[in-house]
Amino acid sequence: MLPTHLSRRKVFREIATTSCYQWPAYDSTPLYDRSSLGGLEEDVRTVARVWFEHDAHESVENFVCCLPLEYAEFEAHDHYTGKTRYGMEQLVRAFLLKELHGWEHESALVEYLDKCSSVRKHLGFESVPDQSTLWRTWHQRFEPALRETIQTAARSILIQADRADVPVPRQPPERSSRREQSNEVAPTQQEILARVEEITGQVSEIVHPAFGLDRGEGCEIHQNAFWELQTYLGMHENLAANEGARSFLYESNRQRTPLGHNHRAHLRELSIGEIREMYREAVKRVVDRLDETDVFHRAGLVAIDITEEDPFTGDREDYEDEIIGTKENTDEYAYQWATVQLVGNAVPLVLDARPVRRGETRQEIVEDLLDSAQSLLHIDGVLMDREFDSQHLLESVSQRGLTYVVPKRMYTSEKAQAKRLLRRGQDYYTADRKLHLGKNEWHETTFVYKRNPNSDRDDYGQYAVFLTNAPAGAVREYSYRWEIESGYKSIKRFMAATTSKSFGLRFFYFAFACLLYSIWRAVDLLVQVALTDGYGRSPIVTAQNTLTLLQKRTGIG
Repeated sequence: MLPTHLSRRKVFREIATTSCYQWPAYDSTPLYDRSSLGGLEEDVRTVARVWFEHDAHESVENFVCCLPLEYAEFEAHDHYTGKTRYGMEQLVRAFLLKELHGWEHESALVEYLDKCSSVRKHLGFESVPDQSTLWRTWHQRFEPALRETIQTAARSILIQADRADVPVPRQPPERSSRREQSNEVAPTQQEILARVEEITGQVSEIVHPAFGLDRGEGCEIHQNAFWELQTYLGMHENLAANEGARSFLYESNRQRTPLGHNHRAHLRELSIGEIREMYREAVKRVVDRLDETDVFHRAGLVAIDITEEDPFTGDREDYEDEIIGTKENTDEYAYQWATVQLVGNAVPLVLDARPVRRGETRQEIVEDLLDSAQSLLHIDGVLMDREFDSQHLLESVSQRGLTYVVPKRMYTSEKAQAKRLLRRGQDYYTADRKLHLGKNEWHETTFVYKRNPNSDRDDYGQYAVFLTNAPAGAVREYSYRWEIESGYKSIKRFMAATTSKSFGLRFFYFAFACLLYSIWRAVDLLVQVALTDGYGRSPIVTAQNTLTLLQKRTGIG
């Protein structure tokens, strides 16, 4: 029986009205966007779970044809840069069929598409790709992560169909290569929480020695009570120290806890250098713990960015070097903090954080953060926003042996080139350039012009220009940079509220929030590994669970 309009509508109505289903994933959590493979895997699993429960849905092939993929952006996972005969969406569907049947060679897929005209029509193939084209697609065009996602998605489809007694071309493999391991029996909430408590305790004990206060001997309030209070403040959005300390006094099991003014006074005594040193030591301990797992690799892609606190509305006299202007050209002022964070397929740890003061160059900030990051991990490349578009900065990154992708500001020549591309109807253009460094020295880079097909503009503004010292296709990695913005949203929710102008106190609040965020993501990875032997970027542990358990522990929390 073929799927009908009514049967499809019933499936997606059930998904939309059932609270436990979050579909599409990119629209349900800031952790994903339309190009996120982790979100795509979750969506396939969600739709398949409901799809095969309908009596009219008795074919995995029909599921592949009807699976909503129009919203997915596969461009970031396509190694080809020019025009191609076959689109990514139809090729992904074709290889889903190949994985469902377990065919070893592409020739079997060609034969299938030749015989099944209805499937071929649903996939949008006017002619069937030949075997060599399909081989190159899988081995050269698709990036490795996309190939793994197709294999994982196929396994999810087989499992859900088999559970619903729908005929399947083959039995699901015992395990996928990653993420979806132990999918047949998902861990229960009780199992997750038990592991969270155990692992949170381990992580807090690892991190604890990195933080300290110079308070002398014989203090009645244990030092750990200060970190517990700071974690408590992070658990409650916009909670200031005075109010939080009063609530914490009643909720804590300690006989003595710090008052708000006492808490702030001790934190103000910490210098920026001391805070950063403690933070880096804490993150190093977390990285060392994660390195004990098979899924964490001490190498990766990082993003560097600057975030702002809410605009400052008070008198900033004598604080002009610390409460500086916003990144946008406005008359508002704000504290600014810079971070370097793991992005891509890695667990999104904030490797280091620092304040931004007036007079500091972007190159100084980037070099400082890269020094920290490279002391922890092997860094392959760096993603930065257009405010880091500086030939001297890019040269310093290249001198480290790192690749970079940075959007370029569009000046007269870039606008003129974009207008020419628009007149030609050309969506993509690359050109090698040399940027002058002075004294007859040049930095070699590549300009990559990309047209946004979804742009609201009808002029040259449809184009973005990127700078990279890697092959031009590397600009697709820039889509990973959204993860740092997503991270900032969580970090700012973990920050205690304050109106203090103390630069050190403000930075400590931000750095501690970065640490809480990184601990949450580290605990989530360790719990996933413990329960499934794999790691998927969608957390199974909530931040609130982690913070609650941290607050109960001695150590950081």
